[in-house]
Amino acid sequence: MESLQSAPVETRTPTKMSGIGRVLVAVYGVLALAALGRSFVQIVSKYDEAPLAYALSALAAAVYVVATIALVRPGVVWYRVAWATIAFEFTGVLVVGTLSIVDPALFPHDTVWSWFGRGYLFIPLVLPVLGMWWLAKHRPTAGAA
Repeated sequence: MESLQSAPVETRTPTKMSGIGRVLVAVYGVLALAALGRSFVQIVSKYDEAPLAYALSALAAAVYVVATIALVRPGVVWYRVAWATIAFEFTGVLVVGTLSIVDPALFPHDTVWSWFGRGYLFIPLVLPVLGMWWLAKHRPTAGAA
C-alpha cells in the first residue's frame, strides 16, 4: 500500500490585492471590458464618422487593460507600470474631457473620456484618483521583484 504523503505546498508571493484593492481591480476590469467592447464596435461599424474619438476610445481601452493587469501583478516593475498607466489615464481624462467641452467639434461622437467620462457615470474621472491614492498607500517592499 502506498504511503500517503501530502503534496508539497506551493508558496506564492502575496499580491497587493485585498479589500479596496480588489474592488479597484474589479472596476478597472469592468471598465476595460466596456471600453474595449465599445471601441471595437465603433471602429468596425462607423470609424469614418469620428476617427479621432474612436481611436481615443481604443487607446483608453488598452490603457485600462494594462492598468488592470499591472494592479494585479506583484513587484516594483508592475507597480511602476500601474503608476504610468493610471497617470496617463488621468491626463487623458482631463485633456479629452476639457477639449470635449471647449471644442465639441473635435469629438462629434463621445469617447470614454469625453466630458470627463460622463457616459460612464464619471468613473473614468474618479477611478484614476482612487488608483493613484491606493498605489501611494501600497508601495511594494524593497525586496519585491
